[in-house]
Amino acid sequence: MESEEATERVRGWFTGRLPEGWFTGAPQIIRDREEIAVIGTLPEPQTEGSEAERVALLEGLARRFREETRERRIEIAKEAERRFRQKVSWGVVCGGETVMFTTLSVPVMTRLRQSERQVLDTLVAAGVARSRSDALAWCVRLVGKNTDTWLGELRDALQHVDRVRSAGPDVNS
Repeated sequence: MESEEATERVRGWFTGRLPEGWFTGAPQIIRDREEIAVIGTLPEPQTEGSEAERVALLEGLARRFREETRERRIEIAKEAERRFRQKVSWGVVCGGETVMFTTLSVPVMTRLRQSERQVLDTLVAAGVARSRSDALAWCVRLVGKNTDTWLGELRDALQHVDRVRSAGPDVNS
């Protein structure tokens, strides 16, 4: 887990670096060991039409933003990747929906017992996933969705541990 201070530096850098008017406020910055995700909120669209019209409007707004900002986002991402040594991905929140433009897909090595592999193989056989890798990703998304509150509390607790650790005595002296 990255330190809260490092994430604050990245957040500050992006907030200062992004052009005014792109988002309604400071972007959300989500970091892990490999990637920095920059997610900004677009102005709330005004629509009085059907749900289908609303969905199409949100898709259109996100796509327009993506196309109109592409060159500048690439330039900012390259600068950030050199500075922070992490890949940058982009997304927007529009009408309460999050749309990611680019994301990093990172292989993760794991060891699974036979009963766990059978779960993945069942998902593949049923057509839920194309491969064991897709099945495992599907399982992780499902757990994340269904335990979002608990995972948030766990992340908060880890940040607290990081703060306490950094305030403790220097063991290298």
